[in-house]
Amino acid sequence: MNQHLSASPTVIIVSPGDEVYRGYCLEQAASGHAVAVITPGPLTWEAPHVVDHEVAGMDSLQSLRDAARALALRNHVTGVFTWDEYALVPTARIAEDLGLPGNSPAAAAACRDKATSRRLMAAHAVPSARFSSVATFDEAAAAAEEIGYPVVLKPASHAASIGVIRVDFAEELAAAWKFTTAGASEQGPEGTGVLVEEYLTGPEISVECVTYQGDTRAVAVTHKTLGFAPLFEEIGHTVTAQDPLLQTVAPIAAHAVRALGVANGVQHVEMRLTPAGPAIIEVNGRIGGDHIGKLVLLATGIDLARAAADVAAGRRPDLTPTRNSAAAITILYPAATGTLTARQLPPAVEHGAPWLHQTGWFKAVGDPVAVPPEGDLDDARIGFAIVTGATEEEARERAAEVLAHTEIGVRPAPEQEATEAPSTSIRTPAPAA
Repeated sequence: MNQHLSASPTVIIVSPGDEVYRGYCLEQAASGHAVAVITPGPLTWEAPHVVDHEVAGMDSLQSLRDAARALALRNHVTGVFTWDEYALVPTARIAEDLGLPGNSPAAAAACRDKATSRRLMAAHAVPSARFSSVATFDEAAAAAEEIGYPVVLKPASHAASIGVIRVDFAEELAAAWKFTTAGASEQGPEGTGVLVEEYLTGPEISVECVTYQGDTRAVAVTHKTLGFAPLFEEIGHTVTAQDPLLQTVAPIAAHAVRALGVANGVQHVEMRLTPAGPAIIEVNGRIGGDHIGKLVLLATGIDLARAAADVAAGRRPDLTPTRNSAAAITILYPAATGTLTARQLPPAVEHGAPWLHQTGWFKAVGDPVAVPPEGDLDDARIGFAIVTGATEEEARERAAEVLAHTEIGVRPAPEQEATEAPSTSIRTPAPAA
C-alpha cells in the first residue's frame, strides 16, 4: 500500500466537464463523498470540490487508466463514474481495472452505439423504432424506401442531437445525408456510420432512472420542447413531481435499461409518446444534460448526482422525494447568425422574481453566434434560465415570460447584412413536429 494513501473513501469522476453545464453535478456529488477527478487540463472551477486530481488525454484510454491508477495509489477509491457521454466506455474499463462497481464495457458500449442499442431492444421486445445501419448514400436511400418516409438520420455514436435530422421526402435525402455525415465525422469510436430510423411521432420525453445492482427505479419524467425542425434541438425541459405519466413509462424505461445490460448508475432514457404507446429513442448511461438533474432536484428533492456517486461507491442511494413542485429550463438562442451585441434578462425578472432560480450565459457580447443548422450546441446557445413553480403549467408560463422579455442583440454576419437588419430580440425556434 502506498504510504500516502488516504483512508477517506473517495470516488473518481472522469471528465467532470464545464462549470456552466455540469458544475452543479460536481457540487452535489461532493456533498456526500470525497471526490477525485480526471480532467484534460489543470484544475480550475473544480478545485473547491475535490480532494485529488490527475490530468489525462480524454481520447486516450491508456492515459485515463494510468490517471485512475495514480489516484487509486493515493486514495481509498470506492467508485468511479462519469456524466460525460463520450467517457462512458473508458470509465467502465477503469471500474473493471480497479475491481469497482459499475457497468461492463459492453453495456456502456451498447448505450453509446445506437445500432447495438436498437438490436438489443428488438431482441428483448422493447418498443423502439425500425432502423437500418448504413455506410453510403445509396444504402441510406434504400433503407428509407423500405422503412417509409418520414425517416430520421443520425450518427451511430454521437450525442446532443448532433447530425440528427428528420427527412420527410426522398428529394430531401441528399441534403440530409450531407448534414448527418458531417456530424458523424466527429462521433465517438463505439459506433460507425449512420442510422436510418423510423420517425416516431408524438411528444418527446425522457425518463430519469437510477439503477443499483440491476434494480432500476424511474424517479422523474422530463417533458421536452424541441425546435429548429427538421432538427431535434432541445430548447427547453420541464420536470414535475408526481407526474402521472411516470407510472406508464417507468416499466418501459426499466425494460430498456435491462435490455442493454446496464446494472448501475443514473440513466437518461429518451422516448416518444407515439399513438401506439411509448417507444424508446435511446438510453443514455449518465445524468441528462441541460441541467435536468437540477430540475429533478428542484421539483422532487431527489439528487441524481449524489445518487450517481452513491451507486458508484456500492451504496444504495436515497431516492425519497422531499419536494412537490415543478421546475423548467428555457435555453436562449439568437435570431440570426452573426456577432452578439447585447444580452439582457428583464431587470424586473432577474432581480425581483423569487421563482427565477438560476441564469447563466454561454456567450459574451462580441462572441460569434450561429443559428442551427449553421450552428450546433456550442455556438448556437447564448444562455439559459431555470424557473420553479407550484405546477407544470406555472413553471412553463414563467419560463415563457423570461423568454418573451429577454433581449438578445445580434449583428448579422456580412453575408446576411444585405438582407437582414440587426436583430434585437430573441429567436423563438419553430417547434419540431
